[in-house]
Amino acid sequence: MNEPPRIECQGVVKRLTSGERELTILDGIDLRIDAAEFVAILGPSGSGKSTLLGLMAGLDRTSEGSVRVDGEALETMNEDQLAILRRHKVGFVFQSFQLLSNLTARENVVLPLDLAGIPGARDRADELLLKVGLGERGHHYPSQLSGGERQRVAIARAFGPRPILLLADEPTGNLDRDTGLEALDLLASLREEMGTTLVLVTHDQEIAGRAKRRIHIDRGRIAREERDDA
Repeated sequence: MNEPPRIECQGVVKRLTSGERELTILDGIDLRIDAAEFVAILGPSGSGKSTLLGLMAGLDRTSEGSVRVDGEALETMNEDQLAILRRHKVGFVFQSFQLLSNLTARENVVLPLDLAGIPGARDRADELLLKVGLGERGHHYPSQLSGGERQRVAIARAFGPRPILLLADEPTGNLDRDTGLEALDLLASLREEMGTTLVLVTHDQEIAGRAKRRIHIDRGRIAREERDDA
């Protein structure tokens, strides 16, 4: 039996109401992303790329069309089912890191592992912090870490439950150029090591160039696609 695509979007439309107007944010997105792919989604501000990522995560609902993750149709799931899917199959890396300020770096990585009921959570957290170069910084709080270090903790946290899919929304946006590229290299390295499908949203052509496949969105539609030769 063929493995289902990690993500499949069919006729995805997203509309929002603004005052008396109805705005179409996404307009008929058809997209398939297979297991272990590294895909960048590019577009200017307001093009709909972050909205598409939110739909892939089940954080928002389509107005029309279907989004499937690992063969499961998100529109048929209730909020509890979506939460379970995210907890066990989907990792996130955000521009703003989204670390809990009252937890240490190690505790931030341990938390999703505990929530998912994964045994050996503390050992797994220590292993990942070592992989991201923060083996000696696990006891520090986010306020005691640099921006690059905080994003490294966020990357370790995202990979903790060994997700089959990782969604990254402008993960280098709050970092200087060199630190951002280092974080991206780390993200790509762990993705390859674990065989994780990575979908990265960015407006930066150089960042997107690290992906093997690049999908350009303009005004809610796929404008073009580029793919590097294997």
